[in-house]
Amino acid sequence: MGGIGIWQLLIILLIVVMLFGTKRLKNLGSDLGGALKGFKTAIKEDEEEQATEVDDGITGETIDATAEKVETK
Repeated sequence: MGGIGIWQLLIILLIVVMLFGTKRLKNLGSDLGGALKGFKTAIKEDEEEQATEVDDGITGETIDATAEKVETK
């Protein structure tokens, strides 16, 4: 009771195909796939950039501390 069965899903799919047509649905699917791929790429680039910033920050502090020791001697 209240659940959506396979027949209801098929009827909904048939109505959507009749309203928009297969060509338009195919274009919509490829546009959506391209948008998701672009989003994943942007997230991956952002994570790599943040990892690089963290690595540079640690290395920079070590170099500064070493330089201070050398200057004091």
